[in-house]
Amino acid sequence: MRAYLEKEISASIETKQKILNDDALLGTIEAAAKACVEAYRRGNKTLLAGNGGSAADAQHIAAELVGRYGFDRPSIPSLALTTDTSNLTAIGNDYGYDKVFSRQLEGMGVEGDIFFGISTSGNSQNIVNAFESAKAKGITTVALVGRDGGKMGQMADIAIIVPSNATPRIQESHILIGHIICDVIEKELFGDGVGA
Repeated sequence: MRAYLEKEISASIETKQKILNDDALLGTIEAAAKACVEAYRRGNKTLLAGNGGSAADAQHIAAELVGRYGFDRPSIPSLALTTDTSNLTAIGNDYGYDKVFSRQLEGMGVEGDIFFGISTSGNSQNIVNAFESAKAKGITTVALVGRDGGKMGQMADIAIIVPSNATPRIQESHILIGHIICDVIEKELFGDGVGA
């Protein structure tokens, strides 16, 4: 048992080490954080969506922004499109599950917003459809994905692709990246900034 636990922890560390050593990947994380800061300075918001564990990540990241991440400051507008059961069930029933996020973006997203689509495979059809709706409205798209990036990685304005094929390792890295982006946003808007 102990050897297995050590193996799992080591695998998580190795994935994060790959991120740390990948200059291009760090650049995409930085680009996403900067895009969010610029959007907030314009008076826009972030929207996030995913399925399953990625839905939980969307809600977690939005909560860090609306509530607080590292220190007390004014609330930052962020919306997880995974939380309104009436919207999800009505849209799913009337239009199909593939439209549950795109329909919400059509109604609540505005030009200049940032939409984070979260998926370990990068091929979640409801997120792919949401990217199409976002692009039609002038909303910047960020794919938080793994494996080869999938369709979302090809469609996104900014594609953050975790270098792993293992769903748990991808999800662990997604929340790390989400936390880093929240930290940068908070410090740039209300703290001392994070430097160049």
